Amino acid sequence: MANITKQYLIQEIAKSTGFVRNDIKTVVEQFLDLVGEKIVEGNTIEIRGFGTFACKPRKARPARNPRTGETVLIEERMVPTFKFSNDIKDKINSLEGILDTVSANPEIDTLETEPVSVDASSNEAF
Repeated sequence: MANITKQYLIQEIAKSTGFVRNDIKTVVEQFLDLVGEKIVEGNTIEIRGFGTFACKPRKARPARNPRTGETVLIEERMVPTFKFSNDIKDKINSLEGILDTVSANPEIDTLETEPVSVDASSNEAF
């Protein structure tokens, strides 16, 4: 799987919408800046169908310095979090079976499926 960058997202949005890349770059950067600002202010940002950005407190806890073995106290702090929506989780989980099949069968280059017609009145494929 590839690492997707902000520039790649901007390029893909430009291709699919036909808008100018610089305009899309401005919008994406403004969006990310605003999300960052609002999280710093302590707000929770919910994007329906995608997920929720928030900051949550982490309690103080003892930890160990791996180099010296000395016990140190990590102070209470706020940690940014992101929780995916159930829609996204369901899409990811539906791909697991497909990916397992492909990785188990290296001779499969691509997944080819035939269209299935569904009768809306009976909810059965025929």
